Amino acid sequence: MKHFLSIADLTSEELHNLLALASLLKAEWHEGGNKPVLKGKSLALIFQKPSLRTRVSFEMGMVHLGGHALYLSPNEIKMGGRESIADVARVLAGYVDGIMARVFSHQHILDLARHSPVPIINGLSDYNHPAQAFSDLFTILEAKGKLEGLKMAYVGDGNNVARSLLFAAMKVGMHFSIASPPGYTLTEDDMDLAQGFSTAGAQIEIVADPARAAAAADVIYTDVWTSMGQEAETAERLKVFPPYQVNQQLVNQAHPDCLVMHCLPAHRGQEITDEVADGPNSILFPQAENRLHAQKALLVHLLAST
Repeated sequence: MKHFLSIADLTSEELHNLLALASLLKAEWHEGGNKPVLKGKSLALIFQKPSLRTRVSFEMGMVHLGGHALYLSPNEIKMGGRESIADVARVLAGYVDGIMARVFSHQHILDLARHSPVPIINGLSDYNHPAQAFSDLFTILEAKGKLEGLKMAYVGDGNNVARSLLFAAMKVGMHFSIASPPGYTLTEDDMDLAQGFSTAGAQIEIVADPARAAAAADVIYTDVWTSMGQEAETAERLKVFPPYQVNQQLVNQAHPDCLVMHCLPAHRGQEITDEVADGPNSILFPQAENRLHAQKALLVHLLAST
């Protein structure tokens, strides 16, 4: 694993090994701090899209591990505009040991990886969000003690987060049920690809009714109805998505001890209510904290031996 571009690229064994490493690093941190295994290492953080959790978790992850992170704002690097992506990759590789990029177009991630001699980490693209999905698996494993055989219900837009969660669920043997409005669900190609990853009999269910997706679920997951870059669709999406709100009535369809998750930021009162976001089933903030520990596992795996 030279780069971390998509959950689809990892084997089930690699995924489980990374989860074990994340658990080890989190325990180590709470026992007194991580060993400086990345002392002298540096990570460039390329941001085309703003983010609270992605920036802080990667930057502090490098600090915890003894390394350094360099934030590069959208105005500093206009990839494919001011400078070609190939040139950006090769220039930065001469300065740093790894590159994390949060971009609009997934092609930018692929082009960075094609031309970079140092590891590339996908911090988000329009196609997927593998760092989020990996961290979410870690959070579920921590809360439930297992992944195989659980049911995740994803309610809302079939977006980049949903796609990565689908791939991740199949690779660890979790059933995945998605409820999205017509025209907003994941594609048949996504489903076909994911089915090929299925382990331990994990099944995919595509439904229109959120209550059916949430029935007997161990995890209910949602995300914003309008992602960055889709602002022009906001008015139309606000008409379509209200039946897909995660509220207490929907949570009641799941197991009593189900986990409610959201990758944040949340638009409270739209895709999730305050009652649920702050309720007893919510693990939104432990989920956010675990971005730090899960991403430290990625950093150690990719950078410690470079």
